[in-house]
Amino acid sequence: MKKLLPLVIIGGVLIVALGGAAMLLKSPSSSSPANSSFASPTPGAAQATASARQPAVVAADEKPVHVRGRADAPVLVEEFGDFQCPPCGQFHPIMSRIERDFPTQVRFSFRHFPIKTQHPHAVLAAHATEAAGLQGKFWELHDVIYEKQAEWKDAKDARPIFTNYARALGLDMQKFAQDIDSTPASMRLVV
Repeated sequence: MKKLLPLVIIGGVLIVALGGAAMLLKSPSSSSPANSSFASPTPGAAQATASARQPAVVAADEKPVHVRGRADAPVLVEEFGDFQCPPCGQFHPIMSRIERDFPTQVRFSFRHFPIKTQHPHAVLAAHATEAAGLQGKFWELHDVIYEKQAEWKDAKDARPIFTNYARALGLDMQKFAQDIDSTPASMRLVV
């Protein structure tokens, strides 16, 4: 089984990468001002709005914020994920199985990479997990959101659904409601 581990990991990463690439190729262009989420009637307001929403620039060698598994594990799988992305959702049970079967050999890190043009709830899902993370429950909400992707992916408004998941995890709901829209939650997104 140890000889298969690298192949399983590479296969899982390829599935996610190919799925993400296919979705990006299908996505409509959002370069026109009409499609821009930062469009504004005045240049100064547009610049202020855009700079207020820009995520932090992350260096390639910077340690990821969300990591689980043993620090001395020889293999690190780093996922740039979108909670509403079907291939990412399909990778989640694979990741869980690898984690269960190889607890001392593999650790996982997660970075948000919401594809806003295709997944209207992806950014909110990322914010929700970050808000949960501020209470020490990032991975718990991460798992629930992926496991229940089919329940919320087509919802008109996913916020009440994510709020119910947070409540079920025992989070402080007043803090969660404040943090889901906070700057710290949005600064960890690669957008």
